[in-house]
Amino acid sequence: MAASDPTTSKQGITAFFTHAACGRHDTGWGNPEHQGRLRAVMSALERALPGLHQKVISQTPDPVPPDVLTACHGKRLIQDVRSSCDQATDTGRIVSLNPDTAVSPASWEAALAAVACTRGAVQAVVTGPATNAFCAVRPPGHHATPDEAMGFCLFNNVALAARHALSMPGIDRVLIADWDVHHGNGTQDIFYHDGSVFFFSMHQHPHYPGTGMASEIGAGDGEGLTLNIPLPPHLPASRYVSEFLGGMDEAISRLAPDIILLSAGFDAAIGDPLGGFTLETDDFAYLTREVAARAGKACRGRLVSVLEGGYNPPELGRNVAAHVTALAEAA
Repeated sequence: MAASDPTTSKQGITAFFTHAACGRHDTGWGNPEHQGRLRAVMSALERALPGLHQKVISQTPDPVPPDVLTACHGKRLIQDVRSSCDQATDTGRIVSLNPDTAVSPASWEAALAAVACTRGAVQAVVTGPATNAFCAVRPPGHHATPDEAMGFCLFNNVALAARHALSMPGIDRVLIADWDVHHGNGTQDIFYHDGSVFFFSMHQHPHYPGTGMASEIGAGDGEGLTLNIPLPPHLPASRYVSEFLGGMDEAISRLAPDIILLSAGFDAAIGDPLGGFTLETDDFAYLTREVAARAGKACRGRLVSVLEGGYNPPELGRNVAAHVTALAEAA
């Protein structure tokens, strides 16, 4: 993917953030969140985006220090992940944190690189040069709670991006929307009492991790700023699309966000081995255009999309390529 001069005018630019370290996070080929996912994404994007080389700029973020993680996570979790990665380095083996979450010698660097990408993407859309951005990162993040790594996730990439956004001038309210087939329980936990972040999730129910009931609406300063739309599997794709866009409209009307962050899980695709939703490539492209249009009206187009799930690599690659293409066309 062609790089562009970062001083290019913000108008009409999509920033694409990734980091080589993310591809080295090794969970083992028996784990659905394996290294082939990001390879499939990058391969599909290289095929799909030559015609958009003047609208999509590739950027590699500067490293971030581990202390940025404390914006969303407790020191014990950070130390547990670090020590597990050190153990993997010492033994040369993959270390399991729990039955579905594992680390390798490269995972610590990968986790920090993923956070750096999402923070860099926020910077790019708030201060330039981009209108919107996509982050192709591993490990994913939306299941990581303040104190627990789970569901393939070590640290919560999108939540840390939201905290970074709120530290910037002119950003007082953040909307995080999540269309992953699994509920983003970690993101919800982090912001459940926060009056500056609206969390909206449409997800399959019943399903892992078992959270995300419609009755979960936030508490304290965050009361009314959590919106969950749990839906059963195998509905027509049009139902999922209409429910998600209706939820977006409700969230925007309640919060009036200064920036929108999207947990883009492509395991909502038809045939994904870990989900039962029925979205196809055209549906993801349509959703992307509609979310970008709402961002254009609500917050000057400021939209950052972050890769979460998607466990059929060829399908994941096609859907991400359509998503990034739609972002670039909307920028």
